[in-house]
Amino acid sequence: MITNGLVPGATPAAASGPEHVEEPVAYDAILLASFGGPEGQDDVIPFLRNVTRGRGIPEERLEEVAHHYRAFGGVSPINDQNRELKAALEAELARRGIDLPVLWGNRNWDPYLRDALAEAHERGFTKLIAVGTSAYSSYSSCRQYREDYAMALAETGLEGVIQIDKVRQFFDHPGFVEPFIEGTRDGIAELEARGIPRARIHVLFATHSVPTDDAVRSGPRDRDFGAGGAYAAQHLAVAEVVMREVGEGVGWDLVYQSRSGPPTQPWLEPDINDAIEELPAKGIEGLVIVPLGFISDHMEVKWDLDTEALETAGEHGIDAIRVPTPGVHAAFVSGLVDLVLERRDGIPTADRPALTELGPWYDVCRPGCCENVRLGFKPALAGLEP
Repeated sequence: MITNGLVPGATPAAASGPEHVEEPVAYDAILLASFGGPEGQDDVIPFLRNVTRGRGIPEERLEEVAHHYRAFGGVSPINDQNRELKAALEAELARRGIDLPVLWGNRNWDPYLRDALAEAHERGFTKLIAVGTSAYSSYSSCRQYREDYAMALAETGLEGVIQIDKVRQFFDHPGFVEPFIEGTRDGIAELEARGIPRARIHVLFATHSVPTDDAVRSGPRDRDFGAGGAYAAQHLAVAEVVMREVGEGVGWDLVYQSRSGPPTQPWLEPDINDAIEELPAKGIEGLVIVPLGFISDHMEVKWDLDTEALETAGEHGIDAIRVPTPGVHAAFVSGLVDLVLERRDGIPTADRPALTELGPWYDVCRPGCCENVRLGFKPALAGLEP
């Protein structure tokens, strides 16, 4: 919400709610914010209860999802990946001579965001620039993180003490896109080396499905992004960039995965497994799966793609390769630091890199952006009311 016309919890440069903040801000630290994940069998169900709190999900459904984690010893790869990303960011900052500590906090598991804010307070940090580990605009990938920041400030009693801004959604920043260009090019080349003609290779860009009602509300209300809202439009725009660079003569589609809602609730489609089943009838022999919606190899990648999707491809006689996520790719890590410096140094909007016509995206989220239909609007930082 806005207090006296100002964005709550923001630094003075962002408090009036400009689309892009072009005033330098002397941030004290970077807040790396992520989803979190269990780190042992005993953590799995408590973690899933955290993820689904307030949604009335029955225990038997949690046990079904727990199977995915238990297949990997009850350990989600996401926390180790965040430790690696944190270390990589610290190394890149040190290489450039930038004195900005990196604090790490999760939405659903230890270390929680409230722990990161408590650490910030103990160390005397009052101005944080947040980097969420999701590149696109939707409720779960942007607004919910902004709600998390507001909730963590309230839980720690640090409202009015610590200010939090966030970097723009980085779906079309070169640092995020370049690893996918590289991986897709390598995947196509590998299938060709295995003797599959280019005309019989297909690329599926995969991302997490979201409820259709939420998808159409992603992005600012005053822009028309089509049926899938900004969420689908951003993915399609990035996929087009990738294929323009590497995919001459290769067909492609945007597909979805990891649906978790009831059958009666429409979610974005098609599901990746359904799309794979249709490929043999089109003469496709080789498949490149690009996890375009994800920055690291967390459970939705390891299970939904590396296990289920690759099994589906094998059952239909398709030779499939899954492209790496950005992870700690040098271009991605450098790009995240560049995004922080945009805000620290007040880089003019015209000088900010963006590979699609949709960007550079907003520094301060616009009114009503990424509404969750079921939950409504909750207090959220780094954006205008509601």
